[in-house]
Amino acid sequence: MSEEEQEPVSPEDAVLTADALKAMGHPLRWRILCTLGADEMMVGELATRTGTTQSNMSQHLDQLRNKRILISRKEGNRIYYRVRNEALLELINNMRSVLCEANLDDSPRS
Repeated sequence: MSEEEQEPVSPEDAVLTADALKAMGHPLRWRILCTLGADEMMVGELATRTGTTQSNMSQHLDQLRNKRILISRKEGNRIYYRVRNEALLELINNMRSVLCEANLDDSPRS
């Protein structure tokens, strides 16, 4: 099926997608996703790398997990977070490369 022949998006899928993009659109959550990349990290490490508290980090990680963007696994008393799958990681990387400030400049390059 070509792009022109794609099925219309259902109302339910539109809401799920919009909610996920809204969750990703928060500045700290976006920094979390960019910091994680393909890695897996604990709350404390993410908090240190992004300059926020562990409590604040936990709240934002819960938001991203609830929107099915991140998954977590528990090992003893430690919880590790990572991007859910390769497709989401590719989307995050594409958004980062297209939307970062350097790529938003439409002026002609010399």
